[in-house]
Amino acid sequence: MFKKLAADALGLSDIGKIISPQDYDKTDSDDYVFEEDSEKIYFLIKTKADEYCFTNLALIHVDGENAISSKRTLKRYPYAKYPISNVFLETAGKVDLDVEIKFRMGNVDFDIDVHKEQIELLKDLYKTLLRIAEMVEENNTRFGFAENSLQNAAKVLTSSRSEEQSLSAEFKQITEYGFSFLEEAHQNYRRKDFGAVFEKYLNN
Repeated sequence: MFKKLAADALGLSDIGKIISPQDYDKTDSDDYVFEEDSEKIYFLIKTKADEYCFTNLALIHVDGENAISSKRTLKRYPYAKYPISNVFLETAGKVDLDVEIKFRMGNVDFDIDVHKEQIELLKDLYKTLLRIAEMVEENNTRFGFAENSLQNAAKVLTSSRSEEQSLSAEFKQITEYGFSFLEEAHQNYRRKDFGAVFEKYLNN
């Protein structure tokens, strides 16, 4: 008993398990999903101390201090605001009981241990996170191009203003067009929902 408590306290036995969809409602994370906004759980890892819930919109982290404490802190990381990077998958050696998936969201690092028997499922999550990271980076680049294009167009229009047209009228025309242009670019390149990516790469 003492050895078990010591292992829990040190985090040595905190190897995660991938939860089946039919058991999502038995987890703490399920209570914090915005079903009203069409949010859906696609992948969930539960350890003795934590839960890592991947939805189409965000990573929900139910953060426990340690395996023997009942205290939990809820943290939410939307993919659009916390870009994913540095995604790694470490497979198990002969004597290892676990495999690891590592990644960063914004400036927050995650290192999650999962039982090695579930490696095939974890590979699917690995591919999903990599693809989301690529898409967010590509979309951010495109949005930057759109912003630069608008700024350059505004400079040209301002410098070529006719004498007959008042400055205030032209300013209104340029700003209204700019708002519409950026709103469309935001819809196209600031993607928030990655449900299609999860559905493509997860085979569970």
